[in-house]
This record gives sequence, structure tokens and C-alpha cells, in this order.
Amino acid sequence: MQESIIKTEYSDLMQKSYIDYAMSVIVARALPDFRDGLKPVQRRVLYDMRELGTTSDKPYRKSARIVGDTMGKYHPHGDSSIYDALVVMAQGFKKEVPLIDGHGNFGNIEGDGAAAMRYTEARLQKITEDAFLADLDKDVVDFVPNFDETEKEPSVLPVRIPHFLVNGSEGIAVGMATSTPPHNLGEVLDAAVALLDNPEITDKKLMKYVKGPDFPTGGIIINADELPEIYETGTGKVRVRGRVAIEKGKGGHVLLVITEIPFTMIGQGIGKFLSDVAALSENKTTQDVIDITNQSSKEGIRIVIELKKDTDVENFKNMLYKKTRLEDTFGVNMLGIHDGRPETLSLKEILKANLDFQYDLNRRKYETLLKKEQDKREVQEGLIKACNVIDLIIEILRGSKERAQVKKCLVEGDVTGIKFKSKESKVMAQQLLFTERQADAILDMRLYKLIGLEIDALLKEHEETVANIYRYEDILEERASMTQVIRQELLDFKKKYAAPRKTEITQAEEAVFTIKEPEARDMLFVMDRFGYAKLLDEASLERNREAIEQDFVYYFPVKSNGKVCIFTNTGQLHTIKASDLPAAKLRDKGVPIDNVSNYNSGTETIVLATSQSDLNLYRLLFATAEGMVKVVDGGEFDVTRKTVAATKLSDKDEVAGVRVISGQQYAVFGTKEGYFLKCEIEQLPYMKKTAAGARGMKLSKGDRIEGVYVLHPSDSGQIRFHEKDLNIASLKVTGRGGKGSKLKK
Repeated sequence: MQESIIKTEYSDLMQKSYIDYAMSVIVARALPDFRDGLKPVQRRVLYDMRELGTTSDKPYRKSARIVGDTMGKYHPHGDSSIYDALVVMAQGFKKEVPLIDGHGNFGNIEGDGAAAMRYTEARLQKITEDAFLADLDKDVVDFVPNFDETEKEPSVLPVRIPHFLVNGSEGIAVGMATSTPPHNLGEVLDAAVALLDNPEITDKKLMKYVKGPDFPTGGIIINADELPEIYETGTGKVRVRGRVAIEKGKGGHVLLVITEIPFTMIGQGIGKFLSDVAALSENKTTQDVIDITNQSSKEGIRIVIELKKDTDVENFKNMLYKKTRLEDTFGVNMLGIHDGRPETLSLKEILKANLDFQYDLNRRKYETLLKKEQDKREVQEGLIKACNVIDLIIEILRGSKERAQVKKCLVEGDVTGIKFKSKESKVMAQQLLFTERQADAILDMRLYKLIGLEIDALLKEHEETVANIYRYEDILEERASMTQVIRQELLDFKKKYAAPRKTEITQAEEAVFTIKEPEARDMLFVMDRFGYAKLLDEASLERNREAIEQDFVYYFPVKSNGKVCIFTNTGQLHTIKASDLPAAKLRDKGVPIDNVSNYNSGTETIVLATSQSDLNLYRLLFATAEGMVKVVDGGEFDVTRKTVAATKLSDKDEVAGVRVISGQQYAVFGTKEGYFLKCEIEQLPYMKKTAAGARGMKLSKGDRIEGVYVLHPSDSGQIRFHEKDLNIASLKVTGRGGKGSKLKK
């Protein structure tokens, strides 16, 4: 055989392969069909349960049996995906109308998963039998080969309700995702009837019936004004709040009780909500919470938040709406498979797609029923005719040798080989001319059928058959008649299965709340040489001045709602909220500065710590190790960010010191080699914090500034420098930029 090599562009091959893969995922895995509202795995599970006979009136079957059978016959993609689909269809807190009746642990609203499939059992719900699987024996849908062509499966289930809307769906495909909220069954059926009655009805008028999503978890939809656009476009965002009640607690405390949650909080969302409320207390956003407990049970949701007596409850509720998922957004994208392609449809288009499917189902159903009744009429007319000439037929039977001979006589009038009592009988036998089906029925008829009552019953049954034929022909020929049939079916389903709406729909203002600021108190910030900091009562300084001066490197007054500013040798400013520091006693350890700020004790050294309120009043003197100096307005460091650059540094340079100028007249810079320069502060350049500064002192090679001081004219000037006691007040005042002079002990 001659070898054939096909050359193709690699990118074209990859593109085609990826598109094929994407469409396979979109159509055969992730997206539901608008006709039955089911994904393939859901459709296969329900069909398999029907085939297994696990109907609502039969005992439960092990889920593992259902999953295994579905995987082996129809869905070879792993048991976990099949079991997950089965579980979700049985969870009443996820589905408006559960399709499967689960027995055992099928998970709960708080996120606990279902038990393993070997422990749980399931069977079909009654509505699933009536509305999803009822007419599969009437050739209403096409059957296609399964994955290995050993079985047949329906390409779509004959669903009699707009299930795509009723139970909604979520799925992620390749490059697209569907997210449809559940809706109230009664409302959707009313809308479908309205569309049947008036095909020109608009989406807006359909919303007279479909008010909006109806979540199994209840809740309150608060953006009613945006719903019309969502249903006209098929996309948008629904804002949902939990339902909150207020009760009286012990000791006059207020109990905020959450009885319904947003649909998006199903699962781990409840645990996240509890931790979020606790975090609001821990970070001092609110100080009204005494306790929070989750008292939810199978009877329903009950989350209780105990509040202080004087709590502004409305403000607290609004804070929960803004800061937690008690108010959340459900993204709507009503995407599904329509005519074999993924499309996003409006409310009317979704209902129309389902109703068009209903017309097709009913056409095929009544064609099958009509054919069945026509076959029945043919047999009945043959039996009635046979009863009128029963003596002749008996004569034919007695004169024949075999069944085939009798049948040929009845159908073709062939009397060859048959013995008759008279010529008249033979002539009459040649004129019978029954159909083959009639002849078989006559030959199979039992003698008791000749009883008078049986003949009367046959005549009555024939009348009913003829009436059915006329009715079925009318339904098939007159669209109005078929419309009436579909309409009545929808109304019957509503009467039998509809339930009251759970989710309230309203138009509410955006939640606004104010944070109650705690009353500011005067405190004393202290930090030891190991970087542990805390807040002391302001009076501690007077009572323990000596101990504080001895034990702490930094101590200064600060407001309890103020900030502490930490300047480091790397030119960074780290701010710390005083409220993040523990209010402690003198001998308590405190917390490392690293834990409450971005300061890193491993790579930085603190050159100044002060309160931000002081900075707003004064100026700051900056000096770097390489001799650059500047004066900066302290107000520039009133920042909201936790870390900002306090000055600009050249490579290998660092901040040698930062000093607060609160009326001092002189600045003194001391170097590693013992040179000191004293100058008037007013001679130093006044710059922005982003500037590098100007040359403040001339340094010898290898020398660097290590000490920065500010002095009043009356200050003694005694300092400790390189283990020596020096007096810098005696230094001669010179200009900026000199080398300075050495001080003797």
C-alpha cells in the first residue's frame, strides 16, 4: 500500500483540535439545554434511575448502584461527577424543585458534604416521573447510541415544565459560564401560560408573573428596579440580603437573629460570615458584639448575634450588609444550549424555547397515540365484523387444515382446500377480505368474547377509540387545540406542585453605616530596646518616671485613637495605630513592633519614634551617614498608608538621625572619627520629604555621621558619644558644609 503523508500547519491543527475540545465541553458537559434545563450528566442519572425502576413508589436504591449503572452505560467520566450531580439534584437548599428523593446524609446548607455513595440511597421524586420521564415510551424524543454503542439514551428528556428557569444552573465551560438563579415553579408556569395566550407579550409584561429569582434559602432581593433589564438581556447582577429579625435577650441585651441567608452563602459561606463578624470585633470596627452563635438546625437557619444594650441596631445591620456576605451579589448569565449552540437568552426567549419543545413533544406523542388508536380501531372493526358472521368463520375454521389456510381465506378470500357446508358459505367466505391484523385478532379471539356483554363492551370500546382518533387528529391538525392541551398540562402541574414564593423582592437603598469611634484617651507610648511596645496609663509617667526612663528607649504621650510614627535608617516611615497596641501595665511585656507594622527588625534600625500629632506641630531634621541634611515640615508625614518613604537616599547611604525641632536653635552633627559641627538650624535647607537634602558636613574618606542633636541656647549640651561624656554646647557655631572640629573629653 502506498504511503500517504498529509502536511498541515501545526497552528491550524491545534486551533481546530482546541475548538473541537471546547465545543465538546460546552455542549456535552458544562451547559444545560434550554429544552429540558439539564446537563448531560443530570439527564443520564435521571434516565438511568427510570430504567432501574427507582420510582417514587418503590424502595430506595443505593446511590452506588445508580452511579455505577450510569457510569457503565451512559457517562464514562468518573463516579465523583455522577454522584455530585445526583446529590445536588436531591438538595432542597440548592434546588427550587428537588428531582431526586435522597435518603441518608446528603449534606447540609453549612457546607458539610454528603456521605459516601455506599451509604446513601435515592429514588425519583413524583414530579420527576410526571414532568420529566412520563412519555419516553411514546417516541417523543430521539434516542442516540451511548458512548460504546451498546445502549440507547435520550438526546433530551421530555420535560413538561420550563425547568431551565425553575431550578437554574451553574456551570463553567471553556471560555464561557452559565449562572441562572432558581425561580418559583408556579410563577414560571403562569408566565408560560401567558406566553401561550399572547405570543406577542414582552419580557416586561412577563415579569407580572415571574417577579424575579426565588432562592430556596429565601432572603430579600433589594434591586427590583434592575430586574427588568436582567430578564431582557439575560445577564446582570441580583443583590440579595439575608433576613434579619430582632429579639430581646437576657439582661436587656439585643439579639440580632438571621433566619434566611443569601443563596451565595450556601456552604462555607456561613462559617466565613461568623469569622467575618468576629473579625469586625477584633479589629475594633465595632465594639457592640457580645457573642455570636450558630443555632441552625434541620428546622432552618438561626444565627444569633448578641449586642450591647445601647447598640444602634439599624447601623449595625447596615455594617453587616457592607462588611460581610449578609448582602451579596448573584451574577446572572442565562446561557444554555439552543439549537445545538451556546446562547444567552432573555426570559421570553427561554420560555419560547421550552414551549416550542412542548409543541414538538406533543406532536410526536399524539402521532404515536393516533397510530396506536388507528391500529386498535382496525382490530375492533374486524372483531365486530367477525361477530356478525361468526357462524361462517366457525365453518371456515372447521373446514380448514391449518391456521395459514384460514388466514389466507379471511384476508384474500382464497377458499382453496377448505370444506364448506354450502355454496352460499363458500361465496360469502370469498367476500370477507379482512386485513392481516384483523385476521390475526380473529384467530386469537377466545370464545367467551362471543358473550353478549363482551360484544357490548367491544362496541363501547370502539366508540371510545373512534372518539380518541377524532380528538388526536384535531390536536395534530389544529394548533389551537394543541395549545389548549399544553396550557392545561401546565396548569395541572401548577395545581399539583407549585409552592409559595420564598424570596422577597423590594427596592432598597444602599446600606450606609457609621463606625462609632471610641472616646480618645491620653496614653503613654513606651518601647524598650528590644522593640517591644505598649500603651500605659498617662499617669504612669509621674508615678514611675525613673523606671520608665531606665527601661524604655522611647516614651511619649499619644492619644488612644492616634498614631505612632517610626523612622528607620533605611529612610522609611512606618505608622502604627495606637489602637493596635495593647493597653498594659508597666511590667507587662507588650508586643513586637514588627507584629503591628511593616517594620522589619532584621533589616532596619529605628532612628526616631514619635506621635503623629506632634509631627503636625513641628519640623523634622534629617541627617544621613554621608552628610546630607534637610529640614522637613512634620505635616508631610501625616499619611494614611502604613509605610512611606520619609526621605530620598543615595546608594549605600542611610539615615543617621531624625530629630524633632520644637524651638531649638542649633543642630550638631557628630562623626565616627569624633568630628563635630555646630550650625544654626535656620541655615539648613528647608525641603520636601522626597528630596535627598544638601551637603551638611564635609567628611573625610571613610568617615560618616553617627550622631545628630538639636539644642536650645540654654541647654547644657552633655551627651554620651562613643563611650565618652562630651559637652557639645561649647562648640563654636559655624556654617553648614564645614568639616567641624574634634571635641575633647
